[in-house]
Amino acid sequence: MRFAIELWEGLVLALFSLISHKMRAVLTMLGIIIGIVTVTAMFTVIRGLEGEIDRSLSMLGTNVLFVERTAWFYPPQDWIRYASRPDIRADLADEIRDRARYVTAAAPIVDTGRPVRYRDRAIYGAYIQGSTPDITRVDRIDLTEGRWYNEIDNLVGRNVAVIGSEIAETLFPNEQTLGKAIRIGGRRFEVIGVLAKQGKFFGLFSFDEQIQIPLRTFERHFGRYRSVTIKIRAASADVLDRAEEEITGIVRAERGLDAMEENNFEVNKTQAFRDQIANVKAIVYGIGLFLTGLSLLVGGIGVMNIMFVAVRERTREIGIRKAVGAKRRAILVQFLIEAITVCVAAGVLGVLASTGVTALINQFIPATLSMGTIMLAFFICVGVGIIFGVVPAWNAARMKPIDALRFS
Repeated sequence: MRFAIELWEGLVLALFSLISHKMRAVLTMLGIIIGIVTVTAMFTVIRGLEGEIDRSLSMLGTNVLFVERTAWFYPPQDWIRYASRPDIRADLADEIRDRARYVTAAAPIVDTGRPVRYRDRAIYGAYIQGSTPDITRVDRIDLTEGRWYNEIDNLVGRNVAVIGSEIAETLFPNEQTLGKAIRIGGRRFEVIGVLAKQGKFFGLFSFDEQIQIPLRTFERHFGRYRSVTIKIRAASADVLDRAEEEITGIVRAERGLDAMEENNFEVNKTQAFRDQIANVKAIVYGIGLFLTGLSLLVGGIGVMNIMFVAVRERTREIGIRKAVGAKRRAILVQFLIEAITVCVAAGVLGVLASTGVTALINQFIPATLSMGTIMLAFFICVGVGIIFGVVPAWNAARMKPIDALRFS
């Protein structure tokens, strides 16, 4: 009970001291406020990136693989080696689907960018993708209306198209979409379906600005002599590595590579994006921790300095309290609580400032200030208060009553 009373008295005295010296307290807290804003912004950015990665990669699929000429990420000096590789042909998808045990579906994909028009409305640089009806077994296809192109559409090369939601909203803001004739690169296509809204991939490429057409139609209008991507769905995420090994063997056999030759193709997977983002996260963590540590060090030194000033200003008060029976512990607790209170007050202001920073970050990537981050900020403030406040508090507690009363 006595210790609780000492804590309460220390808190009251600390608040009274802060109110009495407002400007001094604010200047002292500035470094800690900057440190708290930095650490919360760092964790907010990291969590926002992770959330955006998970959301974006879920569009590609968690258990999918891509057979392509080049790797997604490679050093610039390797581009000549990749450019000399032979093209990936569309019929490779049939071989993989028929021979691989850990694969449930495979479809060739080829793409280009073309202007899309309907009457006086136009979209420039729309993403046009051609594939076979098997793509519906590889990707999760959600349509708000209409249908997907079928095998007959692909075999005869019909000019039919399934358009993204943003294209539908732009070209047909107040009209029925299905059955309308649009022009893709100057060629007439009938709209047979509209994709559900999907959003952007890493905040850059919009899946809602795409148009899907049959592969044979694509080849007839935009050329067949180009490398394709084979998108493959593994039986499950657990057998993804086995599927990769199996696919590698099949493609090597199809290309006639012997055991000593290196692959002239790549099997890409979404983990490559996570590996690249891990490097970005490490940089953000490094910069954030350095700035946070620097700010907290400056703020902590300011707290220590102001506590030494407070001890000096209240030396006679310390002498009087000791003369009437106050123990070292009571004096120590009083000034330690005052240092912690300064830091916690700085933490409150830092968290309030962080809400604005989080709102700014949220304009670019999804970001939320979680309760865990707020609690971490307050633990940091308490730690700074204890570390930098203990020396002034200990000096006050060790004062002799007679020396303190003589101080003027």
